[in-house]
Amino acid sequence: MRKYHPVLIGFALVFVFINAQAQTPNSAKRFFEHGQKNFAGGNLEAAFEDYSRAIEISSRLDARGNSATDPLSAANEFNSRSALDHVNVIDPFTAIAYTNRGVVRYRQHFIDDAMADFNAAIRISPRLAAAYVGRGFIYRIKGDFDSAGADFDRAISIDPRLAEAYTGRADVRIEKGDPGGALSDLDRALAIKPTSAETHALLGYVRLQKNELDSAIASFDRALELNPRLASAYHGRGSTRVKRGEFDLAIADFTRALELNPDLPLSYMNRGLALILQGKDALAQKDFERSVALKPGLSAELNKRIELAKKLRVPGP
Repeated sequence: MRKYHPVLIGFALVFVFINAQAQTPNSAKRFFEHGQKNFAGGNLEAAFEDYSRAIEISSRLDARGNSATDPLSAANEFNSRSALDHVNVIDPFTAIAYTNRGVVRYRQHFIDDAMADFNAAIRISPRLAAAYVGRGFIYRIKGDFDSAGADFDRAISIDPRLAEAYTGRADVRIEKGDPGGALSDLDRALAIKPTSAETHALLGYVRLQKNELDSAIASFDRALELNPRLASAYHGRGSTRVKRGEFDLAIADFTRALELNPDLPLSYMNRGLALILQGKDALAQKDFERSVALKPGLSAELNKRIELAKKLRVPGP
């Protein structure tokens, strides 16, 4: 498991803006457009409802569904869990709506629902690269790096200009011990999309693992210039600053990461270790307790790191 990099739940997935098929009903197009606007405005629940309506209108329920003549009346039952069982698609546009709804569910942390939507999109349109990218990120979160890598490979084979696919594959390659391949993918991603904060942040993690601390700081700084609310970049920069002995700055970075996302166990752990290195054991213990509460499996690793940090701590006055 990577030492420094927290799971990037907020990682930006590709968000598909494709014109609807000519046969798509205008009402489906309107719901789809409303979904885009609500997503852009951060109203994820409304975006979910809009995409669900677009899916319903551009599809038809089969005999196993509850309403073959009025799909809108089945809105409460037509969700990502039932999608594969209850829909016969008549419009490829539906795959795009499923993909975007999957992105919404991913952002809401409904990971299994997001997976179901990406699976539905791929079943409908097997060459929709964005759906493979979305599913790849879900596999990555679940720890299935082989399946994630295969999906990113597939997305790249379909659309070699999809920057998010290279970034996702780079992340998988880091997990599988291939930093060289990861750097190659990150270079490709940044050549396509140089303003991706997430890609710059991931580059920072690769440089941190290679102990290229100044370059890592530069990458995290660039990520935060592009997105000042990217918690993973603050975490990465804080981890780098710990290695440089800049404990106050590191603690400030971990604190900011946790302000943006209070569910990062590694940020609590690393902030606690920085406090231990400063001799502030009581404050550190509170962070360790929060870290283990969020991720009980960290306990054994945490104890080893606490022992090491105490041996390396700054001597008191």
